[in-house]
Amino acid sequence: MFYRENGQFKTSYRADQQIFPILQDRWAVLALVAAAFVLVPMLASDYMFRAILIPFLILSLAALGVNILVGYCGQISLGSGAFMAVGAYAAYNVQLRIEAMPLIPSILLGGFFATLAGIVFGIPSLRVRGLYLAVATLAAQFFWDWAFLRIKWFTNYTPSGSVSVSNLDVMGWSIDTPYEKYLFCLGFLTVFALLAKNLVRSAIGREWMAIRDMDVAAAVIGIRPMYAKLSAFAVSSFIIGVAGALWGFVYLGAWEPAAFSVDRSFQLLFMVIIGGLGSIMGSFFGAAFIVILPIFLNQALPLLGAPFGINISTAAVSHTEFMVFGALIVWFLIVEPHGLARLWAIGKQKLRLWPFPH
Repeated sequence: MFYRENGQFKTSYRADQQIFPILQDRWAVLALVAAAFVLVPMLASDYMFRAILIPFLILSLAALGVNILVGYCGQISLGSGAFMAVGAYAAYNVQLRIEAMPLIPSILLGGFFATLAGIVFGIPSLRVRGLYLAVATLAAQFFWDWAFLRIKWFTNYTPSGSVSVSNLDVMGWSIDTPYEKYLFCLGFLTVFALLAKNLVRSAIGREWMAIRDMDVAAAVIGIRPMYAKLSAFAVSSFIIGVAGALWGFVYLGAWEPAAFSVDRSFQLLFMVIIGGLGSIMGSFFGAAFIVILPIFLNQALPLLGAPFGINISTAAVSHTEFMVFGALIVWFLIVEPHGLARLWAIGKQKLRLWPFPH
């Protein structure tokens, strides 16, 4: 009864094109954002900030970028971890080599350089697709892994090959505590989620979806495949690069190329598959699932084995995590290809009709 749009009449095109056309959705999203900014900092512990909330925010941002490319434009990518690495190392070098460079422009410049890398490695998408495109983007992963490991200039010639950042500061606001890092990442995610939601509703977003559904038919009706595909690679790589810079600067603080290995690329792809391809909300669902599931398994499996006298090691928990991920991906691909976002949409539709039969 409470989730109905009865009496909510649209009297203008602007009202009809709102991001959230149903009043209850608008209030729910505003309440959720307000709770994230106000209530969560009051209730969460430092452990929750470090282990759950900050990784969730940054991975949600990266999943947004992957979803734009894979979910909305239909271009399979296995190089997301490489673009995160480009964003992190580019932001690090900008900070290092430009005196008094502010933090936020450094992170955005990291996204810009990731955009350039994404466009270069997105050029094969003009001629190949599917598995061949996945292999082409995987080449980006291997190339940047090699570059950051072997070209010492990127790491400022450190003997260990690792880099570190400290004393994060934004216009006099020192970002030191987990609470401050959480708010910093939340601000980035809020802005980019709003931009992404508007982008996919715009003309360029419709072009991406037309290319995804059938690129030949899209070209016939006047859509330029080169512009649509490369713009998707550019926007996606920019968002992923910003997420990579945040991952290195805010979450890790110190990192080496292994932090952005091919495992990270697969993890981001799993997020959008489980959360929902072609859904902004699905990016959040997938990131939450990927972040929370390992913590849940680490806590639950030893408790389940204890009554039977079974001592479950950390390695067994790690292997079980991979098995559960694989089984869930197969299940979602067979049962619900659109992921958790589709299940959420079905639940909302049932609420709109409840208690009437349907």
